[in-house]
Amino acid sequence: MLHEINVHSVMTDKALSSYFHNAGELLADESVVLGQAVTNVILAGDNVNNKNIILSLISSLESTVDVVQADVIRKTLEIVLRYTADDV
Repeated sequence: MLHEINVHSVMTDKALSSYFHNAGELLADESVVLGQAVTNVILAGDNVNNKNIILSLISSLESTVDVVQADVIRKTLEIVLRYTADDV
């Protein structure tokens, strides 16, 4: 069972990981959402890459009813998309 995942160590996109890590408290809520997405990818048995993180974030966005949480998920998704190559 996974107790605590170091999100930054399992992400393959080190530039994206570094962006969130260096943002500190500025992106605290988004970092939590990213961590949840990475955890979901790992628990699904998939590779932790931007494509799977994006799919996890979209799934979370589709299932949330909390408008504020949806905004945080959307902002996280936008950041991940900025760091993702066009061919994904």
